[in-house]
Amino acid sequence: MATIQEQWERFYRWGPFGLLALGTFLALLIREVVMTPAQERAAATLLITALVLQTLHLTEKIPGHVYYWTRTGLAFTLSWLNPFFCIYAVVGYFDAQHYLTRRWAMTGLLITAVTMAGAQAGGLPPDDPTEAAALGGLFALNCGLIVIFGRMAEREEKQSLVQAETIDELERTNARLEQALAENAGLQAQLLVQAREAGISDERRRLAAEIHDTIAQGLTGIITQLQAAEDSEHVRRATALARESLREARRSVQDLAPTHLEHDMLPEALKKITDGRAHLTVTGTAEPLHGELEATLLRIAQEALTNAERHARADRIGVTLSYMDDEVTLDIRDDGRGFTRPSSGFGLTAMRERAERVAGTLEIESEPGRGTAVSARVPLIRQYR
Repeated sequence: MATIQEQWERFYRWGPFGLLALGTFLALLIREVVMTPAQERAAATLLITALVLQTLHLTEKIPGHVYYWTRTGLAFTLSWLNPFFCIYAVVGYFDAQHYLTRRWAMTGLLITAVTMAGAQAGGLPPDDPTEAAALGGLFALNCGLIVIFGRMAEREEKQSLVQAETIDELERTNARLEQALAENAGLQAQLLVQAREAGISDERRRLAAEIHDTIAQGLTGIITQLQAAEDSEHVRRATALARESLREARRSVQDLAPTHLEHDMLPEALKKITDGRAHLTVTGTAEPLHGELEATLLRIAQEALTNAERHARADRIGVTLSYMDDEVTLDIRDDGRGFTRPSSGFGLTAMRERAERVAGTLEIESEPGRGTAVSARVPLIRQYR
């Protein structure tokens, strides 16, 4: 729905066209006022000039005050030739304060009142004292109309101001609401990460201790016994297998408690694990993230690098870490063998689950012979130390 101000703007632009057309129609239809051929030619010229003026006004090619005074002069002259053209002059009551300063608006209103009174009295100038008296009375009446229209304009202006202030207040309220929603979303994500971190950290410590106290120690004992009886090829193979399993168990313990982040931020930790293996690029302003976020991204990078080297047989690997306004992204791309669809193996599933545990996402794109791209996105939650 258009506002009051917009409705008035449309009237200022198109209203004079309608009033000029109505005045011309009545002047042609009611031939009580007889004009000489010279007056008719003058009226036709003035009508064309008025149409040109209104068209220029539509295109905003003339200043508002120039338009008002030119139109007022044309309306006065047309009304002097034929009183029915005062219908065109009446618009001066409505837009004087729109185009003129307060002082000049009063002058414009008085000229419009003279034009209207002269037309209503039968034409300008008056021919006898009776017409002069009628002209004076009608002028006084039109001055009263000036007061009425002035009050109407002030009331409309106040309503427009109130409406504009209401709209501004609504916009400010909406802006504050959007900001509050954004802050709540950030707090919710942070609380989610912290809540999950509490359970995950406890579970990680339990698993690390269990692997160390059971599997790793058991394998160590097996290796000791096999070394004491190492007198056959089968025993030597069993020993080698046990040693490999022990290394994997120790690696699992290290993965559960990554040591790279103990003294370094994520970019430095990534630099250490990619050194000699991949090209690392960091964009944006690096800043300390919540510990769980950094650990998650580091483990995803480790798993993706391992997949690229062991399974994809990639020659080139690129790692990009990007800090943005409200999220951090980690992209790992390789030129390896690729695949048709992601495998359901533990590696890819584990990466996706790691990202989801911190309210993030993981996307994998790959084509046979065209490499693989892994993209992880997590919310940017700062670590306050």
